[in-house]
Amino acid sequence: MARMKFLCDAERCTECNSCVTACKNENEVPWGINRRRVVTINDGIPGERSISVACMHCSDAPCMAVCPVDCFYQTDDGVVLHDKDLCIGCGYCFYACPFGAPQFPSTGVFGSKGKMDKCTFCNGGPEEDHSHAEEQKYGSNRIAEGKLPICAEMCSSKALLAGDGDEVANIFRERSTYRGSGAGAWGWGTAYNKKGT
Repeated sequence: MARMKFLCDAERCTECNSCVTACKNENEVPWGINRRRVVTINDGIPGERSISVACMHCSDAPCMAVCPVDCFYQTDDGVVLHDKDLCIGCGYCFYACPFGAPQFPSTGVFGSKGKMDKCTFCNGGPEEDHSHAEEQKYGSNRIAEGKLPICAEMCSSKALLAGDGDEVANIFRERSTYRGSGAGAWGWGTAYNKKGT
């Protein structure tokens, strides 16, 4: 059985935020919540890298382990989803997640969090596929249509990879081998008119 995974190639990410915009637009994510965000490390200095971060749909998800009402569940494809009808807004999942994926709306009165929201890998929720209730609560269900998540599909540099974990790993492995490093890096010979030195 395929295990769905995300991978962001930091060598290709240009910090364009098209993944963030595509996700918000496709799923009509409420204001103040970002299911996906771009994080830049070493901003403005040599070695700067950007990566697109969302729920990584962990095999042994910590959010599932700490939820007191068991609103999280895992599909056969390994996608970690949640049931908003069961969520009590306690915030345990937010503190347990190393990626900061669970988000809470900041519009509640007296600091109340409301229902948690997170990346669904464009896989909808527990309601019937393509139903109005599913779309209203969780956004589009592109996986049921045989499509990739919108964030990966809209990535202009193809830095964000999504799909079967084995296929994603093969693509990244091929890129890394082709890219090389130092004098073996792609384009080195062309740029410096040398072969391997």
